[in-house]
Amino acid sequence: MRIDMELNQTQKLYIRKKLDSLSKSKFRSSFHLRKYMINMIDEKGINTIEKHCEDFINKNLSGYPIPNDGKQTPMKNHPVFIAQHATATCCRNCLKKWHHIPNNRCLTEKEKKFIKALIMEWIRIEYQKGEKIC
Repeated sequence: MRIDMELNQTQKLYIRKKLDSLSKSKFRSSFHLRKYMINMIDEKGINTIEKHCEDFINKNLSGYPIPNDGKQTPMKNHPVFIAQHATATCCRNCLKKWHHIPNNRCLTEKEKKFIKALIMEWIRIEYQKGEKIC
């Protein structure tokens, strides 16, 4: 599976460092793709999962205010939801704490692109791990 987000080398390095930092959190590192999620990626295709990612970001994170902030991202049933918790992109408070993205305004296009890239890179890494054990 190849995910190409049209990122430059600096952006790719930043995402790798951010994922490394998140992996040191006991809570964030407890999330992994389950076999049925690997199968979902195989069945639907990564482009569909990426589209879902964009939709979830736009629907649940990008606006302001978010009335159910902190409760808008389920903890199961979709690879993007799991990735959001693993990457601290599940709510605006986590985005503020972990990524220093203010939670008192709408997300910018650049911030949405970063969030999507972070989520999709985490999914790519987890998918590759899952392929080997499934």
